[in-house]
Amino acid sequence: MTLYDIKPKFQNLLRPSVVRLHAMGATANQVTLMAMLASVLLGGVLMCFPKPLFFISLPVFLFFRMALNAIDGMLAREFNQQSRLGAILNEVGDIIADAGLYLAFAFVTGVSPWLVVLVVLLSWLTEFCGVIAQTLTANRNYRGPMGKSDRAFVLGGVGLFIALWPQYIIVANIVFGVSAVLLTWTSINRCRSALEVENA
Repeated sequence: MTLYDIKPKFQNLLRPSVVRLHAMGATANQVTLMAMLASVLLGGVLMCFPKPLFFISLPVFLFFRMALNAIDGMLAREFNQQSRLGAILNEVGDIIADAGLYLAFAFVTGVSPWLVVLVVLLSWLTEFCGVIAQTLTANRNYRGPMGKSDRAFVLGGVGLFIALWPQYIIVANIVFGVSAVLLTWTSINRCRSALEVENA
């Protein structure tokens, strides 16, 4: 069970906005690029000004990015905008956006940089394992327990916690450590799912 499982309900809420964007001439690839560039921009600002209070922007932005990720997929599927370029931008854009945002934590005093880097690398690994499963089974794998939406929820929560209670910043290191374990578990789950299909 991951936050990805509630995606259909989230998409239904976004559908009126998707229809309006399509009417305005927006494309799925434009939305994907906007989400990636906005993530890198915010991450860069937080790296340059790593004050705990500024991280209150992270949960708000991650919700916005989650909406953009859903919108680009809906534009692609529902308005015949699917393409190989779009598939590449979707996968590459996500890992660039993750790195741009989450590496900013490494610049905060009291947060362990190596734990942050480890979480970013393991996040990339989970997406790589999902793509491997797609290569082997023709279906992109989103098994948890720490998928993309779950990462956004957890790390957005860390950003909010740091902003409100910077004196307890040690908690952030504990969350990053637990996240690393869950990301490793997620990678294993996604690889196992591909093997289960093969053996079925």
